[in-house]
Amino acid sequence: MKDIFALIDCNNFYVSCERVFQPSLRYKPVGILSNNDGCIVALSDELKKLNIPRGTPGFKIRHLLKKYDIKLFSSNYALYADMSARVMKILYQFTPDVEIYSIDEAFLSLNGFEHLNLTDYGKKIRKTLKQWTGIPVSVGIGPTKTLAKIANRIAKKNKGYKGVFNILNHPKIDDILASIDVKHIWGVGPRYSKMLHRHRICNALELANAPQNWVKKRMTIVGLKTCKELKGISCLDLEMDISPKKEIVSSRSFGKPVTTLNELQEAASSYCIRAVEKLRSQHSVASGIMVYIATNPFKDEPQYVNFANSRLSTPSAFTPDFLSLVNKDVENLFREGYKYKKVGVMINDIVSEENAPLDFFEPSYLDDERKTIMDCVDDINKKMGNNKVTYTKAGTKKRWKMKREKLTPQYTTKWNELPIVED
Repeated sequence: MKDIFALIDCNNFYVSCERVFQPSLRYKPVGILSNNDGCIVALSDELKKLNIPRGTPGFKIRHLLKKYDIKLFSSNYALYADMSARVMKILYQFTPDVEIYSIDEAFLSLNGFEHLNLTDYGKKIRKTLKQWTGIPVSVGIGPTKTLAKIANRIAKKNKGYKGVFNILNHPKIDDILASIDVKHIWGVGPRYSKMLHRHRICNALELANAPQNWVKKRMTIVGLKTCKELKGISCLDLEMDISPKKEIVSSRSFGKPVTTLNELQEAASSYCIRAVEKLRSQHSVASGIMVYIATNPFKDEPQYVNFANSRLSTPSAFTPDFLSLVNKDVENLFREGYKYKKVGVMINDIVSEENAPLDFFEPSYLDDERKTIMDCVDDINKKMGNNKVTYTKAGTKKRWKMKREKLTPQYTTKWNELPIVED
């Protein structure tokens, strides 16, 4: 029995999230800005038609905002993450086998659904997601994950398919593959794309028919799997188990330069708190942490970059354990006279709670009141909102925070920012 995959891809996801709560933005050119309101990282179709490429600095199109009624917004990560979680939860109602590939993409296994009209089933998935979340999606169905990706691209580009395309047993599969440039094949990066074009392998059909030994030699086993997948031979299974991270990084650039030790410690503490929260969320403990600080390399001013590594005597997920290390390291790293642009922390030497080593002389984090305290703090923050219980080390005013002057409300995650429905 052949495998059957569906790829669900949210269309212009960040923009679509904003449009759910601001219907007036529909059919208007909309862009979402990167950290500190820098470059445009997500664009609506209307903005793309104005030939404004992704990565364009927001200030460079100020003269176009009024002319074309362009709307720019700061990245609303809390909103996007919550809307993504809602979309993914709904997908489990259509199949138990779901691989969450990214914040706006998921692979589904439709094995055992052969008795259904799969195109109609894809339309049902699309209609349900639109009705329940307001997020438009494209659905691609194929015998391999790579072909499902291609089918999704066709569904998105060709409005005639109304958002759903089934490439499974398609009578014109060769014509379809011949129309797909190799640079648009999942897993073929820019370097391989240029190499293939030099050898006159320019589209998906030509790659599928290329000698396998040649592909393996030039593109390794990964490229060979892509080649086989284009032939309809499934080589990539769903990855439904999310492996715990071996390193956890938390960092941001500052909204304005930081020059004092106190503010630098506040920022490092804030990122440390978030990193340890992530550590606990994957049921892990760790014994190592790295802190790094840096000035702005793009400014014509004195430059300074440095880092420090510290270790706990026993693995922990108790936030104060890490905060004490971070603040000492920042104090040692800090130098007067510099304008700091960024600070970050990276937790390493991570192990699962089940495999945490014990120490004969020191109590384990898992067996004393530290874990009880952290579980209580996490429960309160989960129920009442992020940072309802936090640490004074992270500060309160946070003047260094990332600039987000065009931030929309967190419509789904903050009680005081819930949308109001009027009669």
